[in-house]
Amino acid sequence: MDFTICPAIEELKMATRRFVSEQVIPLENDPRQSSHGPDESLRLELVARARSAGLLTPHASIAMGGMGLSHVAKALVFEEAGYSWLGPTALNIHAPDEANIHLMEEVATPQQKERWLRPQVQGQARSCFAMTEPEGAGADPSMLTTTARRDGGHYVINGTKWFITGADGADYAIVMARMEDGSATMFLTDMDRPGISLERSMDAMDRCFTGGHGVLRFENLRVPAEDVLGEVGKGFRYAQVRLAPARLTHCMRWLGQARRAHDAAVAYAVRRRAFGKPLAEHEGVGFQLADNDIDLQTARLHIWHTAWLLDEGEPCSFESSRAKVVCSEALWRVVDRCVQILGGQGVTAETPVMRIFKDIRAFRIYDGPSEVHRWSIAKKIIGSHER
Repeated sequence: MDFTICPAIEELKMATRRFVSEQVIPLENDPRQSSHGPDESLRLELVARARSAGLLTPHASIAMGGMGLSHVAKALVFEEAGYSWLGPTALNIHAPDEANIHLMEEVATPQQKERWLRPQVQGQARSCFAMTEPEGAGADPSMLTTTARRDGGHYVINGTKWFITGADGADYAIVMARMEDGSATMFLTDMDRPGISLERSMDAMDRCFTGGHGVLRFENLRVPAEDVLGEVGKGFRYAQVRLAPARLTHCMRWLGQARRAHDAAVAYAVRRRAFGKPLAEHEGVGFQLADNDIDLQTARLHIWHTAWLLDEGEPCSFESSRAKVVCSEALWRVVDRCVQILGGQGVTAETPVMRIFKDIRAFRIYDGPSEVHRWSIAKKIIGSHER
């Protein structure tokens, strides 16, 4: 594996770092934010700044107006963007849009791309991915209860989805529904169609996602047959096309947040004195800083390794699951230690660490809880042994 960074990508990485430092972090206390994330006016301002800096939607294909970054290049840029909780929103690489853009590039028809994808790449539109359900699909997509049936030139969709990130204010949705034969299909729909209602926004621990997390109800939603995403009956396959890279880009962005928390803890430990010397010189604190460095680098190496495999076209669901577990739990440990090092400062908004702590906890659940990924890894290990 060659992780040599070409000069152009190194330059892009540093440009992203400067942009986040100079134009994004100063907006972190902007009042245009709520418990359900930054509002649309703040999002549009951030997007405009990234567009002016030449950094908007870098992961999209060149044909769609992006930079066509490789997965390894994304790892470098996304970490820098993630240094601020507003950075991914600014660069238009936040969840769920980043993964939806990837899926649309892979599966959508040319007409669908022009209608939904191009405005999204330009930062003019947002999307949501409606799969998770209150009593059905979540970590196990096969439990879909939302149904779709053919009715002439349309499909009629009925069901309820919840914890749908970005639902409030989204322009379009990708909806997973079960067909009459038990297979699954993905559908594209504008969010203002009759039959779609946002029942409520859920109060969640995190507040970094534009549009928060919503509960959507579909009541006889009629979707034209030409708005099927990909082929009928292949929804589960397309879910994997989306989820494997999405797990990894989550890791990339949250690595930036954990690094930010670590930097704040280091600065405090060097400055703060206790018992006659700086905190950093006490072994109890110094060891925590050392463990942070180990966890950050371990996460980074897992990200780069899995990104390299994706760039090589290798099947890497096993490695994707492993990276998700390693990164989500290592980065959680980093931020938790930072709270401890900062003491009283760590549980107040005087530093960014408390905010990062609250946002990052859910990372161990998003895109599959650690336990589900461990179970998947274990099955593959056992199956390989039995063969």
